[in-house]
Amino acid sequence: MNATSVGGKQWFGHPRGLSTLFFTEMWERFSFYGLRALLILFMTAAVSTGGLGFSEGKAGSILGLYTAGVYLLALPGGWIADRLIGQRQAVFIGGIIIAAGHFTMAVPRELTFYLGLLLIVIGTGLLKPNISTIVGELYPEGGARRDAGFSVFYMGINLGALFGPLLCGWLGQNVNWHYGFGLAGIGMVLGLIQYKLTEHHLGSYGLLKAESAVTRAKSSKLFTYAIVVILALILTLYLLVQRGVLSPTSEQIAKAVGFTIVGIAALYFLYQFIFGKLTPVETKGLAMIAVLFVASAVFWSGFEQASSSMNLFADRLTDRTIGGWKVPTTWLQSVNPVFIILLAPVFAMLWQRLGKRDLSMPAKFAMGLIILGLGFGVMVWASTYTAGDTKLVGMGWLIATYFFHTCGELCLSPVGLSSVTKLAPERLVGQMMGIWFMATSLGNLIAGIAGGSFGSMSTQQLFGRVSMSAIVAGMILAVLTVLILRRWTNEALAK
Repeated sequence: MNATSVGGKQWFGHPRGLSTLFFTEMWERFSFYGLRALLILFMTAAVSTGGLGFSEGKAGSILGLYTAGVYLLALPGGWIADRLIGQRQAVFIGGIIIAAGHFTMAVPRELTFYLGLLLIVIGTGLLKPNISTIVGELYPEGGARRDAGFSVFYMGINLGALFGPLLCGWLGQNVNWHYGFGLAGIGMVLGLIQYKLTEHHLGSYGLLKAESAVTRAKSSKLFTYAIVVILALILTLYLLVQRGVLSPTSEQIAKAVGFTIVGIAALYFLYQFIFGKLTPVETKGLAMIAVLFVASAVFWSGFEQASSSMNLFADRLTDRTIGGWKVPTTWLQSVNPVFIILLAPVFAMLWQRLGKRDLSMPAKFAMGLIILGLGFGVMVWASTYTAGDTKLVGMGWLIATYFFHTCGELCLSPVGLSSVTKLAPERLVGQMMGIWFMATSLGNLIAGIAGGSFGSMSTQQLFGRVSMSAIVAGMILAVLTVLILRRWTNEALAK
C-alpha cells in the first residue's frame, strides 16, 4: 500500500499523507518557535515582572543547552523509531511529550521550567527526525517529485515559525509569560489531533519494519540498559551537587558539553581516517564533510543568535513604536520565516538558471558564511547609533540583518544534509548523518553562550566579533574551494 492509493486522493498533486505531516510539523514548529522567542526574555526579565531574573550569561547558556539538546536527541530518537516503535508512533509519542513540556512550563515554578524544557527536548528528539523520514517514504520513486514534496513540507515549517512568535510571543509578553508557554502546548495538541484524525492517509508508511524476535529483543534490552545508565548518571550528579562535591554553573556545563561535542566529532573523523579503510576518493569525501562540519557549526553559531543576542537587542535597544503602539519584541522573530517564504523560490530559480555553472557545495557554504557576516556587520553599524548601548535604534536595522541572514541560510542550509548523503561512503551514511546533527547542535550551543555576552560587552564589540568570525571563515573556505575543495568534491561525487 502506498500513500497515494489510500482513497486514491492527492493533495495539490502530492500524496494525501503529505498534508497530515505538513500540518503536524506546522503546529510543532509553532510551539517550538513560539517558546524560543520567549525564552531568553523570560529568563532575564525581573522577578517582579514574573521572569526568572537570570543574568544574560546564565540565560544564554541555558538557551544554548536547550537548543543543542534538541538536535543531539534526534540521534537516539531516530534509533528508537527504527528499532522499537516505528516512525509513526515516535512522532505521536514525541508530540505528547512536547505538549506535556509546554504545559509543565505553564506552571510558574523554576523547577517546572527546567522540567518542561527537558520534556520538550526529549519529545522533539523523537518527533523531528522521524516526521521527515516519513515524508521521504511517501515518495519511493524519489526524483524531482520528492524534492518538491520536501519543499512543500518546508513551507509548513516556516508557517509555524511565522505564527508561533506572533501569537505565543504576544500572549507571553503582554499578558503572562506562562500563558505564552501554555499556548505553545495547545498548538502542539492541535497538531496531534490533526495527526490522529488524518493518519490513515499515510497508509503503511512510517510503521515499524518487520524484524526478528531476537533482533527486537536485543534492541529492547539495549534501550533498557541505556535508560538505566542515564538515570544512574543523573542521580549520581544530583547527589554530588546536593552534597557540595560539585557546584557547576550553567555556563560551565554549557562549555563542557561544547568541548564534549567537539571531542566526539574529532575522534570520529580521526578514527575513520586512520582505521576506516577508506579509498582515496572516500578519504576526500570524508575530508570534505569534516570541513563542512566546521563551516556549518560556525554558521549556526551566528545565525541562531536570533533567539539570544538579537532578541535582547530587539527588546532593549530597538525602538519598536509604530503610531503610538509598541510592537512586541517576539514579533521580530517572525521576520526570518517571512523572508524564507518570499525568497526560497527565488533562490531555487537562481540555482536552476545557473545550470552547469551552479556553485559547488563548499562555495555555497562559503557564500552563506560571508553573507551571514555581512548581516552582523549591519548590527555593528546599528550599534554605533546606540551611544554605548544607551539609545534606541529603528527596527529597520534588525529587518535588514534578518534579510542577509536568510539569504545566507538559503545558500547553506538546503545543501547541508544532501552533502552528507552524497559525499559520505555508502556504509557510513547513517553515522555521518548523526555527526552532521552534532554540528547543528554545537552551533546552537555556541550561539547561546555568545548571546550570554550581551550586557557584559558592548553590542558593537559582540556583533563585530561574530561578523569577523563568519566572514573570515567564509573567505578561508572560498580560498580552499578554489585551491582544492572543488576538485575533491567533484571526485567524491563521481564515485
